[in-house]
Amino acid sequence: MDIATIIGVVLALGSIVGGQALEGGHLGSIMQLTAFIIVMGGTIGAICVQNPLPVVIKAFGSLSLAITNLNIDNKNTIALILDLANVSRKQGLLALEGKLKDIKDPFMKKGIQLIVDGTDPKAVHEILEIEVEHHEEEGVMAAKVWEAAGGYAPTVGILGAVLGLIHVMENLADPSKLGGGIAVAFVATVYGVGAANLFFLPLGNKIKMKLKAEAGARNLIIMGLVGLAQGENPRLLQEKLESFLPHHERTKETKK
Repeated sequence: MDIATIIGVVLALGSIVGGQALEGGHLGSIMQLTAFIIVMGGTIGAICVQNPLPVVIKAFGSLSLAITNLNIDNKNTIALILDLANVSRKQGLLALEGKLKDIKDPFMKKGIQLIVDGTDPKAVHEILEIEVEHHEEEGVMAAKVWEAAGGYAPTVGILGAVLGLIHVMENLADPSKLGGGIAVAFVATVYGVGAANLFFLPLGNKIKMKLKAEAGARNLIIMGLVGLAQGENPRLLQEKLESFLPHHERTKETKK
């Protein structure tokens, strides 16, 4: 679970509810089902009009990326690649086939299988790079759906407020209903602006950040496997791969 996302959601909602309470307002005054339906329904409808259905479904599926931690361990990946490099250096590339059963990452497994099959290193690089680009492109499209939702929600909120004011104007003959009616009308604006800036836009940006981290981890694997296929010296390969790590995680020799 991504603790930062959970903390952010709790802090954002808590601040709004807490501020409302400090001002003497009641929680019920901002809990309006009609306004929620208008804003959420209108926003989802707008993104469905803008995007093909598979992309919208992908966007909802990508929410798991925003609320869960990425299982990325570049240091461990480098250690695995170097181990494979030492094996291939001593026993040949075909010896890597026996290591396939121990590798869990499908992406790395695919690359090693290509190497074992005798695929040219340049072709290995191209095949894996295309897969990385395609995966990232699909993810970015999903993230852009939430960014689009962040653009539509405030406008739909204003639309909800206008509809509410129309209802108020229809009841001008009864002054006792005007204050409450106007308050209810503006709740839709609160929902629209709040949903856009507290949820939709941050979610889209977080998904993009995690996609970039995934792409970085996979580019590390590509560099390592291509070096492996070319028979590079494990020490030189280590120097290259550790450039992906923060300085404090690199070996002492590399730091120097």
